[in-house]
Amino acid sequence: MNQSNRNMLQGPLFWNIITYTVPIILTSLLQLLFNAADLIVVGQFCGSVSVAAVGATGSITNLMVNFFIGLSVGAGVTVAHALGSREDDVVSKTVHTALPTALVSGVILTFVGIFLSEKALALMGTPENVLPLSTTYMQIYFAGITFTMVYNFCASILRAAGDTKSPLVYLFIAGIVNVVLNVFFVTQLHMNVAGVALATTISQGISAVLVVSALMRRTDACKLRLGKMRFHKRQLRKMIRIGLPAGIQGSLFSISNVIIQSSVNSFGDVLMSGNAAAANIEGFVYVCLNAFHQTAVNFIGQNAGAKQYRRVYKILWICLGCVLVVGLSVGSLACLLGPQLLSIYITDSPEAIGYGMIRLGYICLPYFLCGLMDVSTGALRGMGASFVPMVISVLGVCGIRIFWIYTIFQMEAYHTPQCLYFSYPVSWTVTFVIQLAAFLWVYRKHAIVEPETCQAPVSGV
Repeated sequence: MNQSNRNMLQGPLFWNIITYTVPIILTSLLQLLFNAADLIVVGQFCGSVSVAAVGATGSITNLMVNFFIGLSVGAGVTVAHALGSREDDVVSKTVHTALPTALVSGVILTFVGIFLSEKALALMGTPENVLPLSTTYMQIYFAGITFTMVYNFCASILRAAGDTKSPLVYLFIAGIVNVVLNVFFVTQLHMNVAGVALATTISQGISAVLVVSALMRRTDACKLRLGKMRFHKRQLRKMIRIGLPAGIQGSLFSISNVIIQSSVNSFGDVLMSGNAAAANIEGFVYVCLNAFHQTAVNFIGQNAGAKQYRRVYKILWICLGCVLVVGLSVGSLACLLGPQLLSIYITDSPEAIGYGMIRLGYICLPYFLCGLMDVSTGALRGMGASFVPMVISVLGVCGIRIFWIYTIFQMEAYHTPQCLYFSYPVSWTVTFVIQLAAFLWVYRKHAIVEPETCQAPVSGV
């Protein structure tokens, strides 16, 4: 067993968690820069309508993509469990099942995304002056979505095996390409949103090729051999059992966000522009928190596979503590620098910047609550329980937000952006409390008495 795998099963947890998580944060920040670079370039050279056009695609794109991204979570958890229990054959079969699953997912998404983009955006109430640009951006994005699927599945496997640095390096390379192509396509070829969408697709293709190459170069059970790719039924079933509820949860989250985006659209393109810019800034806060969710999934996955339940319990509370501190710090900083950050995206509308500040105050500042919710969800998935957190999240997050929009938000006195945004922290708080209680229940079922013989494997075994 290599060093990166062993570190999850033994050694000081706090330091291992921090050194494992930091590259995930940096990787996620680079990945988010793909979309940020799109918004910044169109904001600087094309105006606030183009910013609104790119921003309007986010919720519907996530609705389509998140379902299949959930399967990559299932692949990562399956690999983590098998590594913890030292089942190399299971690891290898999972790796060779994951890549064809990613390819099939990408083909399905390409077809659906290209042909349904305009209709979906119109159903969301996208303004007529924004709709053509949004449709163009979305169709080009989905034309290259297979690259995104391949990257996410392969990166999930690498992280489950303890390698968080390789995805960081690959996305850094792809991110530089993305920014350079954004500027070239928009300023030199005058392609507007089509240029930034094409730049994103090309850069994602580069990251996908690099991450596949990384798996092919490995010397352990995670090594990928293209000729051995096939669907192994048992591993595919486990990936689906764990990943399908995660995908459904992500898609239903996106449905609630589509409804919220439709409510945002009803206030006009100025608020849409401010909302899109603020949401992009919040994305940088979110990925810093979500990295601890990924850490909880993989650390708890390996230790649950090795039946080291005392470490599982410690991992949860370390991740919760870290996400609380990081969330409060980064969220407060983003709000403090809000006007300056928003002005990077929006250059022609002080009113849009004002609307962006409203969103930052109501969503970005209490974002640590979302981080606590995600870590508790990840802990449950790491234990192999995926259906329970899906049900809790769907009812707690989607249910509360949809109920809020169709009741409280419909009252004339509360039909404001402030009231709309307040549904976020309320849903996070309720869901976190229930998720944490569910984890403690699942944990006690598995670890009433931890066997004394369940110790971490020693080096070389």
